[in-house]
Amino acid sequence: MANFTVEFPLRTEKYQEDILNKRFEIGRNIYNSLVNVTQKRYKEMIKTKKYRDIMSSLVGNKKIDKGIWKQIDDIRKQYGMLEYSFHKDVKKMQKHFKDNIDSFTAQKIATSLWKSYETVFYGNGKKVYYKKYGTFNTLEGKSNSTGIRFKDDMILWNGLEIPVIIDYSNYYEYQAMQCKICYNRIVRKFIRNKYKYYVQIVFKGNPPVKLNADTGEIKHCIGDGDVGLDIGTRTIAIASQSDVKILELADRIQNIENQKRRILRKMDRSIRSTNPDNYNEDGTIKKQGNKKVIWHKSNHYIKYQNELKELYRKQTAVRKYQHECLANYIISLGNKVYVENMNFAGLQRRAKKTEKNNNGKFKRKKRFGKSLANKAPSMLLTIINRKLGYYGEQLIKIETFEAKASQFNHFDGTYTKKSLSQRWNNFDGVKIQRDLYSAFLIMNIADDLKSFDIDKCNDRFENFYRLHNLEVERLTGQKI
Repeated sequence: MANFTVEFPLRTEKYQEDILNKRFEIGRNIYNSLVNVTQKRYKEMIKTKKYRDIMSSLVGNKKIDKGIWKQIDDIRKQYGMLEYSFHKDVKKMQKHFKDNIDSFTAQKIATSLWKSYETVFYGNGKKVYYKKYGTFNTLEGKSNSTGIRFKDDMILWNGLEIPVIIDYSNYYEYQAMQCKICYNRIVRKFIRNKYKYYVQIVFKGNPPVKLNADTGEIKHCIGDGDVGLDIGTRTIAIASQSDVKILELADRIQNIENQKRRILRKMDRSIRSTNPDNYNEDGTIKKQGNKKVIWHKSNHYIKYQNELKELYRKQTAVRKYQHECLANYIISLGNKVYVENMNFAGLQRRAKKTEKNNNGKFKRKKRFGKSLANKAPSMLLTIINRKLGYYGEQLIKIETFEAKASQFNHFDGTYTKKSLSQRWNNFDGVKIQRDLYSAFLIMNIADDLKSFDIDKCNDRFENFYRLHNLEVERLTGQKI
């Protein structure tokens, strides 16, 4: 069953904020202690010959027998590398802090650590990290009956009673409060040089519909039909039977590189003047061997650090808001949304080969790291998939390397490789923007998700070409 989350501000007193800050710090210490315990077991496990042999057999093996996964699970169980083992570990730690952290909240801390290990076991994660001071800002329960509870517009937790600010005149918030509560999460956010506290209530079911305040009509409805998306590092091309668009992702995200550079330069000057003994004569940091280097931060340094935090926070908020709005628009065009299966993590990595250009200079190894960090295309796809899930649909990913949308020509069924700089297709005098045409082809993918339905392409092309010309006219201001 689907869940949805609504965030409400908390009306906290100063003493309540002090208690919450203390509990966040206790939570961080429990998390780090758990990392310490589990890492010892993990390192012992990966040293065993049996485990290393099994893991090496998985490399490059596309068809993996279920028996191998059972052997891996048995070894992990033997070394206590399971979620329930983490729960047992955290139980011993929690009893020392039972006046502040309840057992269910402690179990959720253990679960969050287990998710980090899952990225190492099954994803692209390489290492499990400790939480630095001030970076542990979330504590959540497991149900609304124990631990962190919501009752009578109050959050109740181990002696704390904090009022929740709910606007019952807001139709969305009122309807959300009629749903059954799964569990609650307390969040601390650093906004404009001070901490603010919120509760995120996780409700069962689908989120309530939003209404237009003026007309009373439903704001966001799901459409009917096929939608093709050709998503890049900075832009997205959208093709449907009712609209064709090419849009910049999160276009309100500002270029903060200059601001970041100035703040980082101030921070560097400040930390150097405060800690002169930590630097060599040539400006490099002294190596202390096994001894930990102690850094003293001045008030000016902390001020600049907070300015940088605020920059990142604003960027994050704007990006998420714009992605949510764009996702609403996309699902309003159709209920079958198709997109190529993209490896964004691979695009972020620096190039491995060292190459020279025609002038004999070395090419830069940087790729699309900053664009992907600023525009977050993968986040947009996650949001679209979540919103489709409320209607029993999901984002459909096609086989990129077999379909080859950027190379295909549906008029004659041929494939032609094109350079990235070639932005237009010319089909016997018919000029079509390359990304929009790719989105059109993706919209008309066959049932096998590997080839294109030529009949659909032919039937829909005339309408697509009319909408394509309107979009090009909008972008260039010139009539086609």
